[in-house]
Amino acid sequence: MTTTVLMCLSPSETADYSDLIAPACREVGVEARAVTVPDNPEDVEFVVASPAGELPDFSALPNLKAVLSIWAGVEKFIGNPQLAGVPLCRMVDIGLTEAMREYVTGHVMRYHLGMDAHFEGQDGVWRNDVLPPFASSRSVGILGMGALGSACAEQLLGIGFRVHGWSRRTANVPGVTCRSGPEGLRETLEASEILVTLLPDTPSTENTLNADTLAWLPKAAMIINPGRGPLIDDEALLAALDSGQVGHATLDVFRQEPLPVDHPYWAHSKVTVTPHIAAATRPETAVKTLAENIRRGLAGEELLYLVDLSAGY
Repeated sequence: MTTTVLMCLSPSETADYSDLIAPACREVGVEARAVTVPDNPEDVEFVVASPAGELPDFSALPNLKAVLSIWAGVEKFIGNPQLAGVPLCRMVDIGLTEAMREYVTGHVMRYHLGMDAHFEGQDGVWRNDVLPPFASSRSVGILGMGALGSACAEQLLGIGFRVHGWSRRTANVPGVTCRSGPEGLRETLEASEILVTLLPDTPSTENTLNADTLAWLPKAAMIINPGRGPLIDDEALLAALDSGQVGHATLDVFRQEPLPVDHPYWAHSKVTVTPHIAAATRPETAVKTLAENIRRGLAGEELLYLVDLSAGY
């Protein structure tokens, strides 16, 4: 029997996935067909969706088993009343994880080695009086210890950094000092010479970095945000950069994207803007996650990366 998968994606995403879903499903023993318009809504058992696509009337799909997001962030699905009772799965993809791990590691090393001073100091003056410390004497904090945060933590541990992690629920990553709760957040920030933010975007995480919490960081701490734009109070960050409380910020995500041309971040000497390129879902690997969840859904097995709708991630 062939299962019908309804794609609710942007035109470019549809082009990327339309020819990949059926072969990936076949590899796990499932016959599937991917469509953008079903012949009969009752045939649809899975929806593959992204916030960039137009969502269907879920109530018209009586046999829907799950909604499978191709994005790691699912905040735009949360609160949809038609999803009540329908399992929603976020994307965890080896390609996305590897890309995030490389982005975070690259910028941590840039800050750790003080590379910007050399990039900007090509003035003929030979400055060799200050050497960077070893990684073992540098503390890196990670806010958000899910799949991406844990992968980044393990990579940084392998280099030798002291890693501190904070999350809503206390994680357990060998070698990482893991904390949770308000007190744990303060202790993590106080220990973070370089801070990476990888929390989900939920009402409870908005402005996690604000005037009060930024003051808990060590003086001139560096910030890397490849997670979600609303995690940071922009005005508070700009003030902390101007005062020297924050030494520099690398920002990949923003409340409004593309970042408006007149936004202060573009011209600020202590901000590096990257255009939401830290990590993107790679169709050729992400489709394997989709296929496995389709197999699990048909077999009545527990789905991978199921979203807790009450928590928002």
